[in-house]
Amino acid sequence: MTRKQTRLTVILSGLALLGVALGLMLFAMRDSIVFFYTPSEMADKHIAPGTRVRLGGLVEQGSLVKGTDGQVSFAITDMTKTIKVSYKGLLPDLFREGQGVVAEGSGTADGAFKADSVLAKHDEKYMPKEIVDKLKAQGVWREGKG
Repeated sequence: MTRKQTRLTVILSGLALLGVALGLMLFAMRDSIVFFYTPSEMADKHIAPGTRVRLGGLVEQGSLVKGTDGQVSFAITDMTKTIKVSYKGLLPDLFREGQGVVAEGSGTADGAFKADSVLAKHDEKYMPKEIVDKLKAQGVWREGKG
């Protein structure tokens, strides 16, 4: 083998090894990637029950119901569609009706959403851009208010 062939073999072997390492990393991360959807997107895309997603929007006025043992139910809306959410645990201090929220969990067979974490947002600086854009397009969003 000439020096040129040896160098080419080493370079190609290194690129192949790098490709395999990148493929393994992406394969390992596929279960930890959580996609973000609005209620309209959840309904339109028919996401399978049990698929882990983030659901974001506004907490619908009058939908908050606190039960026993930290059980809470509320509805998340993007002013087009609404999804009922159930959650067990402590809600963030900033959580209230009419405010932005992101719930992480999975959909259920009956079309509801079972959250295992809830993040409350107090203004547009922390609201996901997709939700702000949709609310602005619908004329619901007001600058400086959540």
